[in-house]
Amino acid sequence: MPRTVPGRTDRVVVVGAGLAGLATALRLRGAGREVTVVERAPGPGGRAGRVERHGYALDTGPSVFTAPEIVADTLGAVGDKLEDRLTLVPLETTYRAQYADGSHLDVHADPDAFAAEVAALCGPAEATALRRYLADLAELYRLQLSTFIDRNLDSPLDLVGPELVALARRGGFGRLSRHVQRYFADDRLRRLFSFQALYAGVSPFRAIAAYAVIAQLDIGAGVWHPMGGIAAVPDALAASAADAGVAFRYGATVAGLETSGSRVTAVQLADGDRLPADAVVVTTDQPWRLVPWLRGPRRPVYSPSCVALHVGVRTELPGQAHHTISFGESWQGVFDELTRDGRPMSDPSLLVSMPSRTDRGLAPEGGQVLSIVAPTPNLDRRSGGNPDLDWTTLGPRYRDEVLATLEDRGWTGLTGAIEVEEMATPLDWAAQGMAAGTPFALAHTFGQTGPFRPSTLPRRGPENVVLAGSSVQPGVGVPMVLISGRLAAERITG
Repeated sequence: MPRTVPGRTDRVVVVGAGLAGLATALRLRGAGREVTVVERAPGPGGRAGRVERHGYALDTGPSVFTAPEIVADTLGAVGDKLEDRLTLVPLETTYRAQYADGSHLDVHADPDAFAAEVAALCGPAEATALRRYLADLAELYRLQLSTFIDRNLDSPLDLVGPELVALARRGGFGRLSRHVQRYFADDRLRRLFSFQALYAGVSPFRAIAAYAVIAQLDIGAGVWHPMGGIAAVPDALAASAADAGVAFRYGATVAGLETSGSRVTAVQLADGDRLPADAVVVTTDQPWRLVPWLRGPRRPVYSPSCVALHVGVRTELPGQAHHTISFGESWQGVFDELTRDGRPMSDPSLLVSMPSRTDRGLAPEGGQVLSIVAPTPNLDRRSGGNPDLDWTTLGPRYRDEVLATLEDRGWTGLTGAIEVEEMATPLDWAAQGMAAGTPFALAHTFGQTGPFRPSTLPRRGPENVVLAGSSVQPGVGVPMVLISGRLAAERITG
């Protein structure tokens, strides 16, 4: 059985009202605990933020929403129903993959429609390979969900079992790039099913094949759009928690944790307030900065960072998809630049989301909102990053380069129509307290995965402090941080 917090756990303070903190609070409240959530921002969301100006609503955090069943399960902890809190629209075209040769491939949630697209672009043999690969992804995900993802792990020995053996037999510990190559001959499909390794902070040429399952979440299982934008998700979770009796303290900065013996006894706020606690859940990106006696990872490897550009434009941009992966011609060179050379991509691959294509309420009539994510090196030299990049100077120049690249790839008229704009660079992420200036936390290298990733209940530190968020098990991404909230709550409730 996983370790749990000893002693009384009646009153719990959760630090942070991001997705992990909200999920933890709902689980704990559903288990009968008295819960207070402390958040320095004026409202919920954390990294899933929102900016509203001049009729445009810009999501400034995640742009792709998958696995709604995890949100439904989280709300269910207090007896709430997903459909009462959120309106989700399934995307018929989950992605449009746009290639340097001018071709494009629409990825459909329906496997028959997807196979037909692949057959038309790449030939019938690749369509047959696609069906085999999608079946393989579903099985890989099933094996990993129970082995690596959906439970607390205290030791590598916790992994031992038939699922681990089956995962090894399926090649889950080989290289992702080779795993994908075994199925597909067409380079366009190889890229489509391996770019997701960047979400895990690793090049597909170094990632283990087990990370193919990220594609199961957004290609195999489908993508949804929450009406009102991604920020509607934390809003819904916070409203549900408040209705269930969770107390929220917004605009409140935590100054420190008060200890007695081996336990934290209270959370001290910067305004002088003191919140007594039997247990504390910390969801910050660098919890060792707050938690007494806690040490950071010994030799951390951090994910690449990104420049995120969010714009409201007074133009329709007809014919564009909700989500577009715009691939450059360079491939392995891109990953070398990001993870080895510490240079911004010279021929960038970009993720462009235009949620107003689905949700017209996000932009005024005749306008659109876009989020453009360009992976960049982080600020940690040991992780292949570059702390010497002067993003204060480089940022505006790189913004212009990214927009010019999109103009060249068919987003004609974008640059001249911008009315509202928000941009974040690695320096901005660092200023928000994110280690190595990356919003994607510790990379999912083999040595930072499963039981080797920081635990939700550290062995060093106060016995009643639990961690949640993307820097601990199970990892990065909206589904994973929601699961981390459940795992953190289980450390308290058993």
